[in-house]
Amino acid sequence: DDYERRMERAGRVAANVGLAGLIVTPGPDLTWLCGYRPTAETERLTALVIAAGRRPRLLVPVLEQPDAERAAGAGAMDVTGWRDGANPYNELAKWLDPQGRYGMSDATWAMHLLGLQRALPESAYGALTEVLPMLRAVKDVHEVERLAAAGAAADATYEAILGVRFAGRREHEVAADLARLLTEHGHSQVDFTVVGSGPNGANPHHEAGDRVIGDGDMVVLDFGGLKDGYGSDTTRTVHVGEPTAEERNVHDIVREAQQAAFEAVRPGVACQEIDRVARKVIKAAGYGEYFIHRTGHGIGVTTHEPPYMVEGEHLPLVPGMCFSIEPGIYLPGRFGVRIEDIVTCTESGGRRLNETAREMAVVS
Repeated sequence: DDYERRMERAGRVAANVGLAGLIVTPGPDLTWLCGYRPTAETERLTALVIAAGRRPRLLVPVLEQPDAERAAGAGAMDVTGWRDGANPYNELAKWLDPQGRYGMSDATWAMHLLGLQRALPESAYGALTEVLPMLRAVKDVHEVERLAAAGAAADATYEAILGVRFAGRREHEVAADLARLLTEHGHSQVDFTVVGSGPNGANPHHEAGDRVIGDGDMVVLDFGGLKDGYGSDTTRTVHVGEPTAEERNVHDIVREAQQAAFEAVRPGVACQEIDRVARKVIKAAGYGEYFIHRTGHGIGVTTHEPPYMVEGEHLPLVPGMCFSIEPGIYLPGRFGVRIEDIVTCTESGGRRLNETAREMAVVS
């Protein structure tokens, strides 16, 4: 029923913006709309067609049809197979308006789009994130609870990593511990395990490397992945041994900015306002030039998706939107600090989906 409602809504909102429908190829949009995730993305065309007032149709290679017919949303769509040797674009074209404009998955292979354009030269296409940027942004209650469960698993991972020795070990060893713990706590996919120690912490997307973590290092831990199909993403910054007064101060500033941004969450507030609130705190403390990225991003069946908490994003928050709040300060050549929680907007304000302590933890 969830998938049927999603596909029906997708067709309706597509029509509302003047689209003839949507063409969805393998990737997060396809998984979210109908529950089908091909075992491997190949050069063979797979495409879901959704149009208002019509039953959704999924075109798949015939050798993958049995798997598609077992997808969670298969009962809400027709599944048709095409055989090697046939032209799948001509088959797909039979379901489309020859002069229609369609929204198409961002990750659609160029060969598929070009093949479809050859079959329907008067048709037109727009990327889904441009024509329907909020398609997956507002989560239903079931999705929010899956995100909460993923957040709880990431929290358990953080609590466990605090008991691991940091000093004398390489960053990639701690990153491996994070990956193992995420899996032990139910993640089916680990997307990233950032371990930025000392000066490496000043690089927000540092790849855990061979640097040996030493006593006196600040260490940024940013990790997440997918649990039951929904994402986790959390960041905490720890310190090996007792921090200096300056390190504590910078950490406190980031924590204050993160708290202020969380308290600003409520329906109707523009996404950019969340960024502005966090940035105002850091700028007032004299570190504005060292906050070098947006304050947050949406999360769902992928760990990065709309909406974005960034200057220029005027879309208002709506109950059910789920996104990160992750301000940071990065001092080149010295250290970095970031604190991140996943938050959902509710009718009365924000609800955190990560609950671990945001105070700086001291590790050994």
